[in-house]
Amino acid sequence: MVKVKMSDWITNEKLLLIEGWANDGLTNEQIAHNMGIVRDTLYRWAKKSTDISDALKKGKEVTDRRVENALYKSAVGFYYTEEQITNDGKVVTVSKFSKPNITAQIFWLKNRKPKVWRDKQNIEHDTNIDATVNHFANLTEVELRKLANYDK
Repeated sequence: MVKVKMSDWITNEKLLLIEGWANDGLTNEQIAHNMGIVRDTLYRWAKKSTDISDALKKGKEVTDRRVENALYKSAVGFYYTEEQITNDGKVVTVSKFSKPNITAQIFWLKNRKPKVWRDKQNIEHDTNIDATVNHFANLTEVELRKLANYDK
């Protein structure tokens, strides 16, 4: 087995490969495999070499932006054109509308506005729970029975 060195990957050609793999959506583990190394080695090299780190970041930024744009379009709906064949065999271009996707809207809102749209809402109370617990702890048995039967 040939030992791969970091210096082998700090050339313009090799850095473009790394960037391209990241742009194609490969994971760091897949990129490392393509480089002939393990993922931990890739992380170490990215810490040591700004060139490798930058190639990974630059490739991922492009892909992330594409996915963000696609998610946004899916959430709000979009127009597109499509070629169709008519009954008499002619090819025509037809304009269509893709309806907004509710799942994309939910995902977008939960991530962009989590304080408003997250499933679990944190509600703050002004009540001092310790004082309430202490109050009930100091009640007599007769007073507790009266409270327990209050609704009856």
